[in-house]
Amino acid sequence: MILGAKAEATAGQGATKPPRARAAAAPKALSHNLNGQRLGRKGRDTRDRILAATSELLAAPPDVEISLSAVARQMSIGMTSLYNYFNDLTELLLAVLDPVMATAEEDYIGLLRTRWDDAELGDRALAFVTAYREFWVKHSRLLHLRNRMADAQNERMMMQRVRAAQPVMRLMVEQMDGDLTQPQSPVFSMATALMTGLERIVTVTTDVTLQNTLHAPNPLGRAHLLRAEARLLELGIRDYRTLSRA
Repeated sequence: MILGAKAEATAGQGATKPPRARAAAAPKALSHNLNGQRLGRKGRDTRDRILAATSELLAAPPDVEISLSAVARQMSIGMTSLYNYFNDLTELLLAVLDPVMATAEEDYIGLLRTRWDDAELGDRALAFVTAYREFWVKHSRLLHLRNRMADAQNERMMMQRVRAAQPVMRLMVEQMDGDLTQPQSPVFSMATALMTGLERIVTVTTDVTLQNTLHAPNPLGRAHLLRAEARLLELGIRDYRTLSRA
C-alpha cells in the first residue's frame, strides 16, 4: 500500500523535534495569483469563494461531480478566472485540505501526545480510533477523494496522505517506547502496520458508496471493526513496551 511504503520511509525525518513542533501548522496566506499579480482584497475574496464553492460541492451528495468546471459553474465564473488561482484539481483540493488537516491535532492527534497508562490502554486506544473515524466522517468525501487520487499515483496527493500519517506514526512509536531515530526498526514497522490498518478500517466504514452498493449499512458491524482496530493498537503498544523493558 502507498501509505505504508512511503510513510515508513520518511517517518523518522524530524524525529528529534519536540512533539509540539510537529503539530499541523496553519496554512500560509498567499500574496500573488498564478499570473504573478499581487492579490488584493478582491483577489483574496475570489480565491476564498473558490475554496468555499469547492467545499459546498464536497458536502453535496456523492453523485455530484467534483471538477474544476463544476466549481466554475457553482461560482458562475469562467475557467480562465479559475485558472488564475489554481492550475488543476489537485492543487485546488490540496488548498481545501490545508485548513482541514490543521484541525487534526485537536481532533485526534493530540490524544496520542500524552503517554497512555498501561491500565488504560484499551480505553485510550478505543477513544483515539473513534476520534480518528469521527474526523473522517466530518470530512469524508474530501479524504476519500484524496486517497483515490493517491491510489491512482497522483504524487502530490500521495505525499499529502503520507504527511498526514507521519505524526500519528511517530506518536505510536513513542507510545510503544520506540526510538524515533531508528525509522527502519521493527517498532516503526509496527506503527506503519497499525496506521495502515486504521486508515483502511476507517475508509471502509465511512464509504457510503460501498455501503449502498452492498445494500448493507451496518452500524453494529462498524462498531465491531473499530473495537477490533483499537484492540490491535492496544496489543501492539503493550507488546513493544514489554519488549523494551526486557
